Amino acid sequence: MKIISTVALFLTTFLLFLNLLHNKNDQEMKLNEIQVIGSHNSYKIAIEEPLFNYLLEKNEALEALQYDHIPLSAQLNLGLRGLELDVYHDPEGGHYTNPKGLSIVKAAGKEPIPYDVEKKLEAPGLKMFHVQDVDFRSHQLVFKDALKELKKWSQEHEGHTPVIITINAKDAEVPLTRKPLPFTAEALLTIDEEIREVFEQKSLITPDLITGDFENLEQAVLTKGWPSLKELKNRFLFVLDEGDEKTDAYLSNFSNLHGAVLFVDKEEGNPNAGFKILNDPIKDFNKIEKLVKLGYMVRTRADADTKEARNNDYTRFEKAKASGAQVITTDYYLPSQYFDSDFKIIFDNGGYEKSIQD
Repeated sequence: MKIISTVALFLTTFLLFLNLLHNKNDQEMKLNEIQVIGSHNSYKIAIEEPLFNYLLEKNEALEALQYDHIPLSAQLNLGLRGLELDVYHDPEGGHYTNPKGLSIVKAAGKEPIPYDVEKKLEAPGLKMFHVQDVDFRSHQLVFKDALKELKKWSQEHEGHTPVIITINAKDAEVPLTRKPLPFTAEALLTIDEEIREVFEQKSLITPDLITGDFENLEQAVLTKGWPSLKELKNRFLFVLDEGDEKTDAYLSNFSNLHGAVLFVDKEEGNPNAGFKILNDPIKDFNKIEKLVKLGYMVRTRADADTKEARNNDYTRFEKAKASGAQVITTDYYLPSQYFDSDFKIIFDNGGYEKSIQD
């Protein structure tokens, strides 16, 4: 009995040591050494059936819009640590009220689902939805309301892994819809302003935080690298997911991103590079793998336009995982409710977060 007790004590002590070692490694792991699954167009509520059927009759390719998401906080509760938010400039308020899609539903002899009952769209400030007049339903129509929801969730989940949020500043014209207001350099500043109105500095991962005493962000990323998860817990990192025209306009407000909230998508070799958006992990596999090894953060996609889900095709997801991209977005962290498919994006560990080495 004494021998058995001694062995049991040894095993217990050894397992405790392994657990402490594991926790220590978790704490020392850097932000760029984990992979997380996130959602694409994270705010989106499905287009109601009469309007979707109307759109599909006009163009079958619009079946790509047949998806939706649970509320932002519910996604975070599930374990997602990546989100994508689309914002529209609306400094005076009222530019996006009464979307045309509501009239289309009425013309089909149906009563639209209640929309913007609280008149949120009439107030000045950034709005949040997918496509004006067509795909306009959102869990949060106002960007600042979404930020407040995220802040509340964070306060209720002390110690959470950083949440990475890409932002599209949308102003593209779509045929037969109203013209969006343009995102000039001045308009892009309102994204920073609204984020800072909700989040304190201690809740943000900013370019300045990563750059530190280095000359620029890229130099810091390639030399020192990203901070540990322990240092960055409870924080949010925001990235402007746009091309050169808008990122250059944004950068005109900030020399070397000093004072900026947003990271920008710039190519390797640019002093402001550090976070890259490469949405096709098949075509860009080698590039993603190279950037990750150098120390960059990369966002890619496991599926797009509902195609992979309709065909139960996991090729993109497997390549995304193998590439090492730190953020992998999907529309299907839960299977679709709109067509027959069990397609679901989740890691082998049964969660939405893991070490790149696992």
